[in-house]
Parts: sequence; C-alpha cells; structure tokens
Amino acid sequence: MSSEMAVNVRISEKPREECGVFGVSTPHGEGIAQVTFFGLFALQHRGQEAAGIAVSDGTRVKMHKDTGLVANVFHQSEMAQLTGYHSIGHTRYSTTGSNSTRNIQPFLVETMHGPLAVAHNGNLINTAALREELLARGFGLTATSDTEVLTLMLAAAGGRTWEDRIERTLPAWKGAFSLVVLVGDRVIAVRDPWGFRPMSVGRLPTGGYAVASETCALTTIGCVDIDEVKPGEIVTLQGAELSRRQALTPASTEARCTFEFVYFSRPDSVWAGRNVHHVRQRLGEELAAESGVEADVVIPVPDSSIPAAIGYSRASGIPHNDGLIKNRYIGRTFIEPTQDLRERGVALKFNALAENLAGKRVVMIDDSMVRGTTAGPLVKLIRDAGATEVHLRITCPPITHACHFGVDMGHDGDLMASRLSVDEMREHIGADSLAFLSLEGMMRAIRHDGSGASAGYCNACFTGDYVMPVHEAPPKLSFEGALA
Repeated sequence: MSSEMAVNVRISEKPREECGVFGVSTPHGEGIAQVTFFGLFALQHRGQEAAGIAVSDGTRVKMHKDTGLVANVFHQSEMAQLTGYHSIGHTRYSTTGSNSTRNIQPFLVETMHGPLAVAHNGNLINTAALREELLARGFGLTATSDTEVLTLMLAAAGGRTWEDRIERTLPAWKGAFSLVVLVGDRVIAVRDPWGFRPMSVGRLPTGGYAVASETCALTTIGCVDIDEVKPGEIVTLQGAELSRRQALTPASTEARCTFEFVYFSRPDSVWAGRNVHHVRQRLGEELAAESGVEADVVIPVPDSSIPAAIGYSRASGIPHNDGLIKNRYIGRTFIEPTQDLRERGVALKFNALAENLAGKRVVMIDDSMVRGTTAGPLVKLIRDAGATEVHLRITCPPITHACHFGVDMGHDGDLMASRLSVDEMREHIGADSLAFLSLEGMMRAIRHDGSGASAGYCNACFTGDYVMPVHEAPPKLSFEGALA
C-alpha cells in the first residue's frame, strides 16, 4: 500500500515562475478574447498570482484583470465584454512589487496618442533610477511594479509612431524584458537585446498573428510558421500584416536563461531551436554519466523532473518508475490550511508509492535545490516508504546567487548552496549521496553543438557572473513603503 508520510515543511521551495505574456491581432476579430484566454491558459505555469486581458476594437481598449488563476479570473460575462481585433494578456508571478491588486497587469493608460496597455515578462535592474526620474518629471505612480515604469516612459516618449517611441525608449531599460504592447490598432512585441526571457511569434491559419512567451501557447491556438522574436527586435502584429524591426543590436554576449530549460518552460515548448522535453532528457543522461550510483530504481520528483529521470534511467540502465504521486490540483489556494495540515507539509502535495520503493536503493531526480526545505522531507518520505538507500541527483549546478532578471529565488543568503558544501547539504537533507550536474554537463545537454560552453546563456545563479552590473537591482518589495 502507498505511504502518506507527514513532514513539517512549506509546500514548495521552487524558484517562482516569472510571468507569461501573450498577444494576438486578427483582421476579423472573431473570438479574440477567447483566443487570448487559451493562450494564457497554456502559460499558467509561468505565474499563478493574477491574470489580465486587454482588447482593442481599433480605437477603444477594454480590460479585465484580477487575482487568481486564469480559469477563475475570466467567466463568460467578462469575456462577452472583451470584443475587438487586437488583444494582449498576462499571467503573473511578482518579481518587482508585491502581489497586490494595484500591480496586476496589463497596465492601461490614456495618452495623447491614444490608449496604451503593456504586459511584461522579466525584471529591470535600474527600476529605482527610472522611478526617480519619472517622479522628478512630475509623474504620479500608483503601483510598485517596474511594468508601470515601462508604461509611463512609453506614454511620455516622443516619436511619430509607437514603434518609434519604443525604439527611442529601449536604450534606457537595463535588464530582462519581453513585452507585449497594445495600442489602438495593433499589438507590438519587443524583446531585450540580451534575450533573457523567451518570446516567439506565429501565424494563425484563420488570419492574423500571435506572440507569446512560449511556443506551447502558440501551438495551443493552432499557430504555424512559428519563429523566435530576436533579441532587440520590435515585431508589429496588425491584422493580416506582420512587420519586424531590429531596433537594438543584439548584445555581444546574449544571455538566454538556462533555467527555462531546467525548470520553467513547459516541456512541449521550443526555444533556441531546442525542444525542452528533449533537453531535460539529455540533462538526465549527463547526470548519469557524471554521478552514476548502484541502485534499483530511478524516480522523478514530478512533474518537471520526469524527462530527466527517463534520461538518467536510459543512460544508466537502472529501471525508471513512479515513486512519488503528485496532487496536481493543489496549485495556489487562497484557503489557509489548518495548523495540523500545514505541519503535514509535503504530504499535501506528494504521496509515496511504497510498492515501488520498499527494499529498494532509490535514485531520486529533481531539477533544482534552492532553499533545501523540500529535499529533506522528500528523502524522509521515501525512506519511510521502505527505501533502503536514497541518492538525490539534481539536473543543474548548485544555485549560489540570486537572479535579478525575472526569477524570484530569494536573496543569496536564502540559498542553501551559498552557505553549505555539497556534503553538508547531503547531511542536512539526510540522503545517502547528493550530486549536482556540472555547469559543463548542463550546457552540453542544452546546446546544439554538444559543447559545454556557456556563451550565449545566463548562468549567473550558478556562477555569480552576471552579464551586467546588478548593484542597482532593487529588492522585490523595495518600493512598497510609500504605497503600503
């Protein structure tokens, strides 16, 4: 029978997803809000705090946004009001600013050039300086998000067209941004010159174009001819027309986030020409080659580690099986558990399958270890189910530095690997052995050429080698004081 062991831990210690953005423009406008809804639904894994959709009929913009999951924010009554030809949407996890309602995106303002709505995936490191500049110019700020700063800067920019205004403003933004911008008669997408966060554009067979943080959202709505938005590129979607402008030269050192491959992106997405599921299998294969151990069964920590466990099993010859069953419906809840349930921690999210673990030497595959609060309880859960040995293998290097480009990992001091050696971490979590994939092994799995080079990718959370100075980067809640 399966064991359901109680452990005292928070439900999850994973790095928090950044955000998901989506935009679409069609010549006919039929079901535009529904298309946006399903695009956001496919991006729900990127943020579960809030969601919003803004739609333009050519001159006027209507918007609905609220806290909660996409399916809970939008109902038929709200969707019926969102009619038009052009639309953007956002699903949020907060990285700058709290998760209060004032920070829900898109941000919508009226300008002398007409309505302007903006949704953002990423994080600016120079937000504090940009906020001070806006305040000095007499602007009033109503939120604590860097997205409001982006929106107001665009609203005040000079230029003949919105594309011109965006191009003029881009050089002032330092950090990660994949934006969708809604104006009266079109949708505009733009990506930072470093290429931190993913963004792709595709053609709708029924007419029009769509843009999204991940290709999975585009394939969900039936897009074809999918292509990546280039770093520093502005892409305009206007009905049946698509235009592209290279506004900024791509950075000499591009910085794609490797954590998109390790954990964030949905496995059916494609980025940099690489299928995420395939890369995760390769991560498992590299892990088996680097840190193999005699064992009887390989199990994943579901769901993101399943492909890596398959790869590890294939490369090591150790059978793969399920050892942990995940409650996939726990999601984010606004119902606080009782103290007794809170103390059950991981048991709210995982059950152990004793039939597959009892008397076995187990290799448990996980994608990352951040604060170390979940690994120990999971090891205990497996031991209590009868495993004789538990060997933990992680499909990326130790995370030793905070991310300042759109991933909420906490501060350096929160990170277990910044304080403890690998052996000290092993002892802390109670595993028989613990091994992380090397940086070179991770890059061999990610890159087309199979080399272990890091060029073109951001690995700052593993190395502390940021592609730009981050001393300006504000803490997540640094702007909350005045607007508390």
